[in-house]
Amino acid sequence: MDPFEYPKSMSPQELDNYLKLGWYRMGQAIFTTDAIKENENAYPVYWLRIHLKDVEMSKTHHKIFKANKNFTVSVKPLHITDEMEDLNEQYWLSTIIGSPFLKDALLEGHHESIYSSYAIEIRDGNRLIAVGIFDNGLTSIAGIVNFYHPDYKKYSLGKYLMLLKAQYAFSQGKTWYYPGYIIQGFPKFDYKLFLDRNASEIYLRDQNSWIRFNTIVWEHGWES
Repeated sequence: MDPFEYPKSMSPQELDNYLKLGWYRMGQAIFTTDAIKENENAYPVYWLRIHLKDVEMSKTHHKIFKANKNFTVSVKPLHITDEMEDLNEQYWLSTIIGSPFLKDALLEGHHESIYSSYAIEIRDGNRLIAVGIFDNGLTSIAGIVNFYHPDYKKYSLGKYLMLLKAQYAFSQGKTWYYPGYIIQGFPKFDYKLFLDRNASEIYLRDQNSWIRFNTIVWEHGWES
């Protein structure tokens, strides 16, 4: 199986179908993998999705919403602006995560995206302080990237953007939120379980099925 495909178009239904089979966007391509290599060791990758109607608000969720209540939130079709590029660069310089050039990372030299992408913008007054980008499917969304100004790190804006994406998707009648993959033995990816571990499912390619995350915890254990 070729781990990369380069479709010329991507309808919302086609995106749903790819996501359901453990594929995910990278630039304008779509890819999949079942393992990563680190120091010549292979670690299993588990593609993750959250069943939105099963997400239960926790005390931590409420605390994050309260901490960010004075900021303004808007959701709109993605248009990459200089303001976004500047914010992304500030984030990259503070974390060295992702790409310092948003347009290059998402469009890869193309003039337009084949994906139906939206942006959640968070502002403190007129100042753009955080952006979360996601792709719209018919019954799902795929979370692509979150970034924020390092001055606002204490507000947990990355997790706040995950909550906002889930909230928006649910309000639009979506069923699934796909945040990417998690890796057993790499706790730094476990933040993707933040919304609700009990509402999270992982993909088993050999069985072509999704199972509740807690099932693999019970059967195989999970270090986090």
